[in-house]
Amino acid sequence: MSAERDIFDRRHYAAVRRPLLDAETLPPWCYTSDAFYAREVERIFRKVWNFVGSVDQVPSPGDYFTLEFAGVPVIILRDEEGRLRAFSNSCRHRGSELLSGSGNCKLIVCPYHSWSYKLDGRLDVAPEMRQTHGFDPGRYGLVPIRLESWGGFLFINFDAAAEPLRSFLGDLPERLAPYRLEDMFCVRRREYDIACNWKLFVENAKESYHIATVHRSTINRYASARMAGYWVEEARGAYVVTFAQHEGSMALLKGDAGFPKIESLDGRREAGGTTAPLIYPSTYLACTIDCAWYLELHPLGPDRTRLIHGALVPRSRAGRSDFSEIMANYYKRWDLTTEEDILASERQQRGLRSPFCPPGRFSHREPLVHAIDNWILDRVLDPL
Repeated sequence: MSAERDIFDRRHYAAVRRPLLDAETLPPWCYTSDAFYAREVERIFRKVWNFVGSVDQVPSPGDYFTLEFAGVPVIILRDEEGRLRAFSNSCRHRGSELLSGSGNCKLIVCPYHSWSYKLDGRLDVAPEMRQTHGFDPGRYGLVPIRLESWGGFLFINFDAAAEPLRSFLGDLPERLAPYRLEDMFCVRRREYDIACNWKLFVENAKESYHIATVHRSTINRYASARMAGYWVEEARGAYVVTFAQHEGSMALLKGDAGFPKIESLDGRREAGGTTAPLIYPSTYLACTIDCAWYLELHPLGPDRTRLIHGALVPRSRAGRSDFSEIMANYYKRWDLTTEEDILASERQQRGLRSPFCPPGRFSHREPLVHAIDNWILDRVLDPL
């Protein structure tokens, strides 16, 4: 591409817009260009609902955690009244980061000049400001960020005009209701910094084509693309979804012991498989017969992504004497396959950097990769 400004010419993407089996994949610069990534941040991540964790991370008043999402530093906390809130993690004086990591506090105190904020965001103390002309403390509270929850999951939205979370999710809460996600708890969150574009890991999560190769020694042994039915199902909301039919739990390696089936699945189709939605743009959720897990992806740049793997199990399992022993079986499966997917995605990123890497073609097993890529183009490119 001769100049960065050319990459948003719609003609470059005409082949991606064709039906699946006639289409080409995205041009490689979509995964390597600073300009394309900046457009994604502006038009996607700062416009939609982004998954940022679990309510279990802030169970008590004063509990907080911090993150940076799409370049925005954010505080998530539970205030004194028990309400969940999100704020920009920037002091209203001269912009210092206020909190880091996670913990519990009664006031948010700036480490630079000791401006202090209540947990509802109001400015409480601003030292040495009495002589400042017209200074009104009521105008200098923390900048709020929209925060809503569903199923124990937290979502933020930087756009004040965006639709409510439940409208964004459409029928997904009803689809996943049999799994009783609200009765699960997050038993582990594991973070990875990976050297690939966020789209590569998203695409990988929603196609079964790679299982025979990347996971040949793990999940391919009991849930291969040919053995399991990976059906794409209709989605009415900002997501795509598959259902995989298989025996046993998708969260365990063959032969390993696990928890009993989720009781609310008795007699339902879901008791024999896994429902796996990808909530646009970058949240993968897998609900199988005995547990669930998520992949929370934070874009860090055109070739860097933070991956957070969250493990969810029914709260009723926590009291078992063998809880830790059984959880080790789940962790083994998740850790092995996550590392396999990271290795594959980082290899793909390195290959896409080549000036001799033209677009490819889609397999019939990649309909959702095609759908995801076109959803992205719908937002990154200017309308006709």
